Amino acid sequence: MGHIITVANQKGGVGKTTTAVNLAASLATLKKRVLMVDLDPQGNASMGCGVDKHQLERSSCDVLLGDVQLHEAVMKTPEAGFDVLPANADLTAAEVGLMNATLREKRLSLALATTKDKYDFIIIDCPPSLNMLTLNALVAADAVLIPIQTEYYALEGLSALMGTVKQVQSHLNGELEIEGILRTMHDPRNNLAVDVSTQLITHFKDKVFNTIIPRNVRVAEAPSHGKPVLLYDRSSRGATAYLALASEVVRRNRKRTS
Repeated sequence: MGHIITVANQKGGVGKTTTAVNLAASLATLKKRVLMVDLDPQGNASMGCGVDKHQLERSSCDVLLGDVQLHEAVMKTPEAGFDVLPANADLTAAEVGLMNATLREKRLSLALATTKDKYDFIIIDCPPSLNMLTLNALVAADAVLIPIQTEYYALEGLSALMGTVKQVQSHLNGELEIEGILRTMHDPRNNLAVDVSTQLITHFKDKVFNTIIPRNVRVAEAPSHGKPVLLYDRSSRGATAYLALASEVVRRNRKRTS
C-alpha cells in the first residue's frame, strides 16, 4: 500500500515544490512506483515535470470536485518515470467550491483510496498557505515532510506549521506523522545557516533528515526546462542530495513498516 507524503510549509520560498518534484523523481530512479499530486493552483510542480498546465483536459480540480475519477486525470511522464495528477489555476475555483461541499476535507483522501495500492509512494505538493487544499493534503497523508530554509524567520514558520499539524492530528487525521524536517538551500559558509541547522537538530532530533539540500544553481535552473534536476544535470550536487533524500525516505519507511 502506498505511503502518502505531503510536502508542506505555510512559508513560501523554502523549496517545497522543488522538493516534491525532485523527491518523486529520485524515488522513481530507485525503482519505486510514484504518483505526484499537484495541489497548488500555481501548477509549478506540474510544469517542473514537463506537463503544460495550460493544456490540461482534466486536473486535480476536477478530482476534488468529483467530476472525474482520479485515474482519469493522472498523466504519465515517461521521461521522469512517475505519474502526475496535474494542477493549474482552476484549483482556485475548486477551493471555493469545496467550502460548502460534503466531506470537504476528505475529498483527496477518498480519491486516493481508489488508487493507493498502485503506488509505493504518493507525494503531494501544497500551496504555501493553510487553506482547504492544504487541509485536504494533510488529511490524506500518512506523513508530512517539511522543507525549511536554514534562516532565522523559517523557525517562526515552522512553529506555526507544527501547530497546524497538531490540530489536524487531533480532529481530522489521528494517523498523521512527521515524515521529517528537510533543510533546504543550505549554505555551510553562512554562520546563521549553521546555527539554525544546529537548533533544528537540538529541538527535533531524529525528525531532522540527515540529508541537507545545498544551494545549487542546477536545482534552480531545472524547472525552467520542465525537468527534475536528475534529468537536467544528474551529476550536480542538488541531484545527488535529492537521491540521498529519497534513499533516506525509503529507509525510514522500511523501518516504520517492519
